[in-house]
Amino acid sequence: MRLLGIDPGLRVTGYGVIEKHGSKLCYVASGVIRTKDGELPERIATLFAGIGEVLATYNPEAAAVEKVFVNVNPQSTLLLGQARGAAIAALTHAVLPVFEYTALQVKQAVVGNGHADKQQVIHMVTRLLALPGEPGADAADALACAICHAHGGMGLGALVTAGRRVRAGRLS
Repeated sequence: MRLLGIDPGLRVTGYGVIEKHGSKLCYVASGVIRTKDGELPERIATLFAGIGEVLATYNPEAAAVEKVFVNVNPQSTLLLGQARGAAIAALTHAVLPVFEYTALQVKQAVVGNGHADKQQVIHMVTRLLALPGEPGADAADALACAICHAHGGMGLGALVTAGRRVRAGRLS
C-alpha cells in the first residue's frame, strides 16, 4: 500500500510518500510545497495545485494529514487551518481516503513519546525508513504522519469502516 503523509502549513507544506509491504516500510519520496508571500487565495491555490502534482506523480492509495493544534496566536491557527483545508480539499478532490492524526498521535507512533521534539522525530523517521540522510523538518513530519497511519491507522480505520465501532479499546 502506498501512503501519503501531509504536514500542512501556509508557507511550507511537507509531504512524504511511503509504501507498506507487510510490516516493512519503504521510503518513496518526500519534499515540500512552498508558497510565495502574497494574497491568501493565491497561496491556497498553490497548495492545492502542488498536492495535485504530488498525487499525480506518486499515486498514493490513502493520505494521512496532521490535525491543527491551537496556537497562542489565533490568526496563525486560522491560517494553518486554511492551509490544512486546501490540502484536504486536494486529497478529497482526487477521491483519496483521508485520515487525520494529532501531532501527539504521530509522535507517539514514531518516537514512542507524544511530546518528542522535532529532532527526535527526524532521527526516528531516518532510522525507520533507513534513509541515507536526514530529511528537512517539514518533510520528516509528513513522513512521520504516513508512518503513524501505516503502524496503526489502517487497522483501526478498517474496523470502523467494516461497520464496527471501537469503544474504550474494544470492538462492539
